[in-house]
Order: sequence, then structure tokens, then C-alpha cells
Amino acid sequence: MVPAWAGALAGLVAGGVALGVAQLAAGLVGPETFPVVAVGDVTVDLTPAPVKDFAIRTFGENDKAVLVGGVLVVLALVAALIGVLARRRSVYGVAGLAAFGVVGVLAVLTRPDAGVLDVLPTVVGVAVGAWALSWLLRRATGGAARAGDTGPSDADAADAGTVTGDIPGDVTGDAAERPVGAGRSAETGRSAEAERSAESGRSAEVERPAVMRAGADLRAFDRRKLLTGVAGGVVVAGAATVLGRQLGGRQAVDAARVGVALPKPATLAKPIPAGADLRINGLSPFITRNQDFYRVDTALVVPQVDPNTWKLRIHGLVDRPVELTYADLLKMPLTEADVTLTCVSNEVGGEYAGNARWLGVRMSEVLRQAGLRSDADMLLSTSEDGFTCGTPVDVVMDGREALFAIAMNGEVLPVDHGFPVRQVVPGLYGYVSATKWVVDVKVTRFDRDEAYWTPRGWSAKGPIKTQSRIDVPKSGDSLKAGRVTIAGVAWAQHTGVDAVEVRVDRQEWRQAKLAQVPGPDTWRQWSIDWDATAGQHTIQVRATDAAGYTQVEQEAPPAPDGATGWHTITVKVA
Repeated sequence: MVPAWAGALAGLVAGGVALGVAQLAAGLVGPETFPVVAVGDVTVDLTPAPVKDFAIRTFGENDKAVLVGGVLVVLALVAALIGVLARRRSVYGVAGLAAFGVVGVLAVLTRPDAGVLDVLPTVVGVAVGAWALSWLLRRATGGAARAGDTGPSDADAADAGTVTGDIPGDVTGDAAERPVGAGRSAETGRSAEAERSAESGRSAEVERPAVMRAGADLRAFDRRKLLTGVAGGVVVAGAATVLGRQLGGRQAVDAARVGVALPKPATLAKPIPAGADLRINGLSPFITRNQDFYRVDTALVVPQVDPNTWKLRIHGLVDRPVELTYADLLKMPLTEADVTLTCVSNEVGGEYAGNARWLGVRMSEVLRQAGLRSDADMLLSTSEDGFTCGTPVDVVMDGREALFAIAMNGEVLPVDHGFPVRQVVPGLYGYVSATKWVVDVKVTRFDRDEAYWTPRGWSAKGPIKTQSRIDVPKSGDSLKAGRVTIAGVAWAQHTGVDAVEVRVDRQEWRQAKLAQVPGPDTWRQWSIDWDATAGQHTIQVRATDAAGYTQVEQEAPPAPDGATGWHTITVKVA
């Protein structure tokens, strides 16, 4: 019989083949139909908010990779178990894989606008995986095992070997010494012919275990054939996965992105003041590079949206529904603006904030084309992957640079940050404003519709809270006694930062030097010098915005509408 470890190995490889083939099929149907992604998306949707917060705090931008990795680990363990069970009856393997197929199909069908074709990757992957498992186990038993046949056990084979290899002497020896001829046996009184017939019957009974042993030998474990089959399965799984990802469209979308020629803006951003960046080592630069800009969203697989087929639909409480293509958007007057974005999941002192120069069409201009109705107070925007967020209408229409953005820091919007089009709204946390890969905006009301995060315990409206952060020194740093520069950033979009204060060891607050800014929608660098003395010291910072609001000391977690508290660090001076 196939050993347990071999069954587990066959199950693992069969599971890999199933996922590889599913990835290949998903490359043709759509990357979001890959069952691992679908299951991961459902997991994200069903995960309680506190668990999500923990994942973001613990793993940061790697939270999705950790989730997908966890799903794959679970799949691997179950696939190995299925392989172990399938050693005895192949139907167990088919049933186990089918059960996983059902889970994958149900997960895929929960996606917005899911169709029958979307379940194809899961179904095909499960079918091929079941075949691969059966094929590997047949190879492991020399190809003689039949579907559903349990085969003899190792104990059976051992017993068969004992009987056939050690036939008792009183049977074989006596038979050999008996004279053959006419007349009756001296011992039994039977004729010679009758004796020979009886002897033949005894010989047949003795030989039956030998036949059983031969059957066992035909199904004996063949390590070499199993391992060569495993190698072939690994190659198939890997090749299918790579090809599926390529077919998923990343290369095509990247090529389309490179081919976009950005028009010149009709409205230029204000020049960045010469003193906007204090250029202190370790201090966040005024402009965050695209590759360094934080990414927090619900997409396990970054949507690959072809700009040639992309459309933006504006509908709902409007006089004239609007549908725009990417080409239409590029022909409209473009506005350039420097805007800092912040994630509501950002802890006090956290890194989920970044500043960039965006280029796009004013959302207010597009909405005016559609004709907003007076009772509308919410924009329910939808991403290509089905994520939704609700943005207050009054914020978008009050004159600030709220954009359907197409570019970031002078280059076409990166795919990871929403290509071809995303929303950028100054003054609101991203979960209620910054929809990436946006394809639909429903003009509605907060009392009629809910966005993705609202039923999960987050506030329906998310104005950004005034915050400040110490970038240098870092908490836990060891410093030399003497003059030390303390520096960081503060933000209060769309109000602006008016003052930043720093104190050491809870002594008097001191005013920090503020860098210049082009407007109220960006963060502001600050710095202050400190004469450090030996010992351990606590440094705190707080900001005051242009409306006169000063950060409160009381600490509060990000949920439900953003963290509060003073960023506090501890350093040691020698």
C-alpha cells in the first residue's frame, strides 16, 4: 500500500496542479475569478473590523500577502490530508477536492456581477486536480490499482509471504515420499488415484496465498514512478501559474499605460515654495515618491483595467446620466493639485500618509454635467473590484481640488494606485473618498445606501483629523549629548496646519519651525533644535490647525473615524 507520506505528497502536488490550472483559466476569464482570490475576498469581507485593524497594524501593506499565504497554507494542509485518505479509496480524494470546489464556486459567485462563466476556473481546476491525484496514486502502485479498490494491506502481504515461503514439511514432505502407483494407501486405505486427487486439492489450497502475494506485488509501492510523476506535476503547476498570470493582463495593461500621453493641465498647481522641504536626513520629503506611497485597499489582486475599454458611469439622483471613456476624460480640462492622502487605519505616528502632485478632471465639473438633484448628499463610488465608498456631495462641490485623477507626480497613474482613474478628495480619509480603479458613481443619499466600511463599524463620513508625527529621531534611538534636531510632518487637510509644538519630558511646549506649503491640502514639515542631556527622555508633539483646533492628548484607536493623541517617542542620550 502507498505510505502516508507518499499520499500526502501526491495530494500536495495534485492541489498545486489544480490551482495552477485554475490560475490559467482565470487568466482567460478574469484574474478575480481565481478561487484563492475569491476565497480571500470573502474572508476579507467577513473578517470583523478589529481583526482587520490588527492585520493592518501588524503586517502593514503586506496584510494581503499574509492573507493569501494563509489561504494557501490551509489549502496545502487539506490537500495533503486528501491525498492520505485517497490511498485507500480514490473516491475520498474526489470528494475532498469537490468540497473545496464548492467553496471556491460559492466564493466566486459572491462577487459583484458574477456570471456562470466565472466559476469555470474553479471547476476546471478541481477536475484536473482530481485526475492528477488519481494518476499519481496509480503510478505509485505500479498502475495496477483500480479506482475505489483499497488493495491488500501491508499486513496481508506479509501474511501471504509467510504462508507461501514456509509450507509445512508434513504436507510437502509426506506427499513427496508417498509411493505413486496402483492399490490403496497404507495410511488412508484409499486408492492411489483417490489419494492423488486429494493431494491435488491440498496443493491448490496451499498455492492460493501465492496468488494473493502476486496480486500484492503488482500493487507494491513504486517510489521512483511516484517521484517522477510528482516532478511532472510540479512543472505543470508552475507553468500553468506563470502563463495564467501573464494572461491575466498585467503586461497588456502596463503596455497600455506606457502608451498614454498625458495632456498639459488647464489649471497648474501652485509652485512648491522653496522652503517646503527642509531636507533633513530621515524627514519625510514633501513629495512622496510613487514607489514609496502607502497602499491600503481591499484588492487581493490589483485590478488590471484596460484604458481602452474603461468607462465611468455617473447616475442616480441626476438629471442626465453621464458615461465617460478614458479618451473623453483626457479631452476635458485637467487640473493639477498637491494633495496629501491619509488612511483612517493610521495609528498616531503611523506611516499611512503621503503627499503627491495629482492630475485629473474636477469631480464637480463631471457632476455638474450630470445635473445633481437637490436632495442628493452622497456619492457612492464603485471600484472595478467591487469595493464601494461613500463621499459627501457637499465636500466635493465646495471648490476644493477633488479629482478623478489620471496621473501622479508627473507620470500616468501607477496600476497599484488606481490606473486608469481614481478619486482624490482633500480633507477626507481614503475609505470615504479615494476609490481606486473607479468605474461607477451613483449619486444617492446616506439614508438610502451604505458603502463597504460603514456596516463594518466605521463612520459614514470621514473628515481627516489634525495629526502630527515625529520622523527624527526614531523611538528607541541612542543619541549623543548636545544639539539634536527633532523634525517631522503635520497635516490637517483641507484646513491647513498653523502651528506645531514640541515638548521634552513633559516640560513647557516650544514652537517648532514650520516649512512653507503651497496650500492647505498638503502636510507640513516642521523642526526644532534640542540641547540633549544624558539620560532617557520622552518627546511629544502636537499640532494646531488653521481653524484653531489643537490635537487632544487623549488617545483613541483608528476605529470608527480616525485615531487621536499626541505622538510620543522615547530616546536615550549618552
